[in-house]
Amino acid sequence: MSFSKLKWLENSSIKIPLKYHLLFWGSYFAFNVIRWGSYFDDYWYSLKSNLVEFPLHIIIVYFNIYYLIPKYILTRKFKRYILFLLFSLCILYCIRTGLNFLLVTKNIWPEAEGTQQAFTFNHIVAVILGELYVVALVSAIKLTFDWIYEKRRAEDLQKIQLSTELDFLKSQIQPHFFFNTLNNLYALTLQKSDIAPNVVLKLSDIMQYVLYDVKEPVINLFDEINYIQNYLDLEKLRYGDKVNSKINIVGNIEDVKVPPLLFLPFIENCFKHGAQENESIQVRIKFEIINNKTLKFCVKNSFVHINDTIQKHGIGIKNVKRRLQLLFNNNFKLKTFVKKQHYFVKLKIPIQ
Repeated sequence: MSFSKLKWLENSSIKIPLKYHLLFWGSYFAFNVIRWGSYFDDYWYSLKSNLVEFPLHIIIVYFNIYYLIPKYILTRKFKRYILFLLFSLCILYCIRTGLNFLLVTKNIWPEAEGTQQAFTFNHIVAVILGELYVVALVSAIKLTFDWIYEKRRAEDLQKIQLSTELDFLKSQIQPHFFFNTLNNLYALTLQKSDIAPNVVLKLSDIMQYVLYDVKEPVINLFDEINYIQNYLDLEKLRYGDKVNSKINIVGNIEDVKVPPLLFLPFIENCFKHGAQENESIQVRIKFEIINNKTLKFCVKNSFVHINDTIQKHGIGIKNVKRRLQLLFNNNFKLKTFVKKQHYFVKLKIPIQ
């Protein structure tokens, strides 16, 4: 059995529970009894004829959607489908006409005028068209249910894939950052520096934040800024008075939430490309809330040598660009440029 047929059968059993089948056929039966009872002004006749015909409707409908369509339509055998469907309808016509004659009335075509009889061309066409109407109606409902189910399943799969990729990208930040910091700590311990214990404490705070506090898809902006400040303090312990950093906050950030670890690669970049011998490292960071709808994040840092390295940014910036695309689609603006020996980052994202 092909994958497409298995998929159809799987959807059929999942998407439409039995109670909805019963509700549909019960409603359709009541509608037909009232409709034809009103047409003939004979509700007892309408009830008897529908009791005979409805089991046949159900059989041909389910035979079509659970056997003929998976076996022939989904395998693109359209000619065979048409032949088997017409053959099934002819058999159904004979059974339906015979049961109506034996159980309901000798006049099996009361709506016809004149001397029209059963097993004539007109009667066969009329009955088959009526059955095709029922088959088409139920098949359309079934296909609609399946389309909705597949659409939702595709959306769920996409969300899972995006979530998995985001988790992977986020996890890349952690070892990248810890690797750099541990290298710095190792250099300080070799120098028997007195600031090494402070580095350990700061690193411990950052590890607690990364390992325990950023499990959610979004966190408070205040916590993220505090994390950035801890990172800056670590770099100050490393470079001493060479670091001149400042964080400026404009607007109320109390209820603002952002994806975790989104801004760190830009801050890391300041020290990766702005740290030069006997040169001060100037870092200016700004968080601005615009109309309670947009968060504007700006970074300006001193930069000396322009080369291919800054254009590539390393894995950190590539990582954050990919995360931005996954998180916000095209609903963000990121601009980076070099001007007068300073490197600028300007990012706008919607507030969550």
